[in-house]
Amino acid sequence: MGIWDVFLIGVGLSMDAFAVSICKGLSVGKIRPRHALIAGGWFGLFQALMPVLGYVLGVRFQNLIASVDHWIAFVLLAVIGGNMIREALGGEDEGADDDFGPRAMVLLAVATSIDALAVGITFAFLEVSILPAAGLIGVTTFVISAAGTYIGAFFGSRFKKWAELAGGIILILIGLKILLEHLGIL
Repeated sequence: MGIWDVFLIGVGLSMDAFAVSICKGLSVGKIRPRHALIAGGWFGLFQALMPVLGYVLGVRFQNLIASVDHWIAFVLLAVIGGNMIREALGGEDEGADDDFGPRAMVLLAVATSIDALAVGITFAFLEVSILPAAGLIGVTTFVISAAGTYIGAFFGSRFKKWAELAGGIILILIGLKILLEHLGIL
């Protein structure tokens, strides 16, 4: 898996954090740089940590399921992407408030990075170099989430559902690419 693939996975994973960042940007009366730095920092940190945790778990079980690892990668990415698409097309709306304190942000960061844990498991099966990959995912999420707070403040919630939809489609396509490459079709 190349750096471009990892970057696209980072973009896909960051879409939940982007959507929440838009909501956080909507919630503040006047956007300040610290709002963007706080959102980007928390979301980027957890999006970088969770794949590492997933990788460690995946490595422990790699020998047991090596013959079907490509299918596991495909299914995990397809399920994560499918859930993102379902959320984007559903009528659910995450409530947002203007609390940028550690307690509120940790909860949001964990909630938006659970998918990254599953991707970390997938990385273990694909033998991805986890630290550079996790760093790239974290930096990507930081930038996208920080931008999301400004987008939320300036443009409103128009882009939130599209971001989740795009993220889901990206993850499904990458999962399909992994499967097709392993099967020798690509």
